[in-house]
Amino acid sequence: MRRVCIVGAGAIGGFIGTRLAAAGQVQVSALARGATLQALQRHGWRMDTAAGRLHGPLAQASADAAELGPQDLVVVAVKGPALAQAAAGMAPLLGPHTVVLPAMNGVPWWFCTGLPGWPDGALHSVDPGGTVARAIAFERVLGCVVHAGTAVAEPGLVQHRMGQGLVVGEPRGGRSARAQAVADLLSQAGFEVTHSGDVRQDIWFKLWGNMTMNPVSALTGATLDRVLADPLVRGFCSAAMGEAAAIGARIGCPVAQDAEDRHAVTAKLGAFKTSMLQDVEAGRAIELDAILGAVHEIGTRLGLAMPNIAALLGLARLFARSRGLYPMG
Repeated sequence: MRRVCIVGAGAIGGFIGTRLAAAGQVQVSALARGATLQALQRHGWRMDTAAGRLHGPLAQASADAAELGPQDLVVVAVKGPALAQAAAGMAPLLGPHTVVLPAMNGVPWWFCTGLPGWPDGALHSVDPGGTVARAIAFERVLGCVVHAGTAVAEPGLVQHRMGQGLVVGEPRGGRSARAQAVADLLSQAGFEVTHSGDVRQDIWFKLWGNMTMNPVSALTGATLDRVLADPLVRGFCSAAMGEAAAIGARIGCPVAQDAEDRHAVTAKLGAFKTSMLQDVEAGRAIELDAILGAVHEIGTRLGLAMPNIAALLGLARLFARSRGLYPMG
């Protein structure tokens, strides 16, 4: 692989792009716009870490994919609400053998493809009308899970807070040469990479751990330590996680961990602001569909009772709509 394009050079896109560019193994371009595009063109890739500022050379940056041309690897790191528009403009990046790696929160649009009882694979909550699925063929996709804490300090400058973990794998399961090639490239850039034989399981497990913390923190304005310190809220989160675990068991993504064990892991983050809370504070649209709406859609299709998930989704959706952060129904 020689040519990599980051679509969405925000907190995660900038994190991946900067490390790849700094490693010097590939040419790293960006499909970006506005202030982020201008900053990248002026400064190149930049990220502040505990060891200091990391710089990486920018091959090219543009708001027009046609100016960038076909890539070997396209990393999609836009926020969920912007995905359909981004996907619709990606065609010039996609050559005959281009691999697409969505490094995004929550349940991806392709997640149900190939599941028994899900013949069309469509997830309307995250891909209404199938726009993304038409723009990005399933055969191009590698699954990805990001285990890192990052933020945008200013346009074009990422702040790395914790974690270097990336999980990559084939959406249908098993391991492949192309997934190993991507894993090797990312490893050379300093990431702690796992080539997973069941990336859907990895996606669901991460989701199970943050599908309550994100919207609850957004609703309350509370950091994770305060969310977990309230026994009633903690119990509500545990109940919703139990419902999500039951859904996972039905779709081949069983969750072995107990909710309280997960809370203990989350508590180690301390006074941490979730990505959804950061979005609310910044007045940005929230990624509610990928993090919670898709879970509710899957559970509904399976006919499972999930009163706690439904309540949380309804409250978070109403909260966001009242602030212009989620589309009106």
